[in-house]
Amino acid sequence: MKIESFAKFLIKSAREYGTSDIHVLPNKVKYGIYFRLSGRMALQYSIDEEEGTRLISYFKYLANLDVGEKRKPQSGSLYYEYRIDAYQDLRLSTITNYQGKESLVIRLLETQDETTLEKSTLLPQELNLMKRLIAYKSGLILFSGPVNSGKTTTMYQLVRNLMKNSNMQVISIEDPVEIEEDKFLQIQVNEKAGNTYETSLKASLRHHPDVIIVGEIRDEETAKMAIRGALTGHLIIASVHAKNAEGVLSRMSELGISLELLQQTILAIVFQKLLPLYCALCEDNCLVYCTHHPINNKRAALYDVLTSKDIQQSNIENIKRLSVSRPRNFNHLLKKVFSYGFISEEVYEQYYIP
Repeated sequence: MKIESFAKFLIKSAREYGTSDIHVLPNKVKYGIYFRLSGRMALQYSIDEEEGTRLISYFKYLANLDVGEKRKPQSGSLYYEYRIDAYQDLRLSTITNYQGKESLVIRLLETQDETTLEKSTLLPQELNLMKRLIAYKSGLILFSGPVNSGKTTTMYQLVRNLMKNSNMQVISIEDPVEIEEDKFLQIQVNEKAGNTYETSLKASLRHHPDVIIVGEIRDEETAKMAIRGALTGHLIIASVHAKNAEGVLSRMSELGISLELLQQTILAIVFQKLLPLYCALCEDNCLVYCTHHPINNKRAALYDVLTSKDIQQSNIENIKRLSVSRPRNFNHLLKKVFSYGFISEEVYEQYYIP
C-alpha cells in the first residue's frame, strides 16, 4: 500500500464522515484507525504494524516533527493537500506506549467564516450575550467545556467579529497554536525554552494589547497573571477545565484566586458542548453532514453563560446550589433544545450533567 495515497484517502474519508479526530493506535500485532464522531470512537480500518509506523512517520515528516524521536510526545500542525487544490488544516499529537509503539491523533479543524458561530449555535440568546460582553474594554471571560467542544473556535470567532469594526491588537498564547490567524500576534508555548504560559502572558501585558487570548489556565501563576491583566485594563479571554460553568469558580479557587478577585474581574464564564443534531427525516443523530437539517451541520454548540451578576451573588459554599437555581443553566437549556426536537433523547441523556 502506498502510504501517501492511503493518507489522502484517510483525510478525505474523515471529512466526508464529519470526523473531528483520527486515532492511529497500536495493539498487539496491528494498528487500528478510529474515527471520532461526536465524541465516540469507531474502528474504521486495521493495518499491519509496518504500515501503521510508516503512516505515522509520513505525517510527522510533513509536519516537520522529529521522525526519529519516538520516546517523547510531539505535537505540530499541517495544512494538508488531500486532493488537488483541496486542503485540510490538521493538528497532530504523538505519544509512545510502554512497548515503544507510537500512536498518533490527527485533529481536523473546521473551516471558519464570519457566520461560523451563527450557523453552529442552537440558542442565539446566549451567543448575543457573549457578543455584548466581548465588546468590554477590560475584564476576564473564561471558557470551559470538554476536549474538542469548540472553545478555541468560539474565542477566535468572537474576537474576529469584534475586529471587523475597529483596529485592535490581539495576542494569543497557545500550546500549540490551533488556528492560524494573520490578524493576531500568535505565541506558541515552548516550556523547554522557558516560554511558558505565565512568562508569555507577562510579556504580552507589556505590549499593551486590546485583547489577550490564553489557550489554557492550568497553574496558579498563569491564573494570577490573567487576573492581574484584567485588573490593569486588559480584556483577557481564556479557557479553564471544569465540569460546568460553576465548576470554573471552584477551579480558580483551587489555583489560589479568591472569590473577591473573581467578582472584580470576571465578565462571564461560558460553558459549552457540541451536540449531535437530530434529523426527523433521517430518524437519527446527524453524525455526518445532513442536507435535511435546517442548520445544515452535523453538530451545534450549546452555550451556558454564567454572568458577572450571578457571580456577585455567589460564594464558594453555594456554588453547587447556584448551578441548579439559575433559570438558564446548562441542563435547562439542554432540555429546551430537546423539546424543540434539535437533539434526540439519547443525546439528552448522554450530555445531561448530574
